[in-house]
Amino acid sequence: MKTILQIFLWIVSIVLGYMIYNSVNGPIEFKKIKQERFAKVISNLKDIRNSQEAYKTVNGRYAKDFNALVSFVDTGYYTITQQRDSSYLEYDKNFGIDMLKEVKIIDTLGRVSVKDSLFKKDDRFKTMMNVPYAAKGEKFEMKSSILEKSGYKAPVFEAKVSKDVVLHDQPKTLLARENTQINVDEVNGNVIKVGSLTEVSTSGNWPSIYDKRNDQ
Repeated sequence: MKTILQIFLWIVSIVLGYMIYNSVNGPIEFKKIKQERFAKVISNLKDIRNSQEAYKTVNGRYAKDFNALVSFVDTGYYTITQQRDSSYLEYDKNFGIDMLKEVKIIDTLGRVSVKDSLFKKDDRFKTMMNVPYAAKGEKFEMKSSILEKSGYKAPVFEAKVSKDVVLHDQPKTLLARENTQINVDEVNGNVIKVGSLTEVSTSGNWPSIYDKRNDQ
């Protein structure tokens, strides 16, 4: 009985030790995994934003879906223009003399491929809609619209993904806590997103640490 009791106590000690270790190390490991995955997700969202901004520059609005956006990046062109001031003399009937008229002239210098401008020789734009680390091949949810504010109509777009999709295999308690984050150093809320359908903004909801990380 004494031997059995000793074995039982050893097992209990090991289990308790593991639980204590896991309670301390679990959040540390979770944060490491979270930051690594979020960095990849945010990198894709930045590609989506850059592509949407290019689409708007050429078309005056944002793309409604990824098929249109990818096709545009793959085959679209920017028109390069140059604006210069000029002037000429024109007879003015009221004054009976030639008057100097100033005008602005826009010259078309050429075209540049959107793909080369944004991605050079990288074809990652063809898969930018795929959510990194998603277990079931989920894609970012993207919508575009026209927002009316103070009598002004502005094109807007939003691309987002739930944190549950990115951290699907992580402890539920830590994931639940992550979904309620409100901190300037964290991605707040339960989604990672760029743009907005309710505000004229192309900003993301991530802190600057992810911008610095991706720039390195």
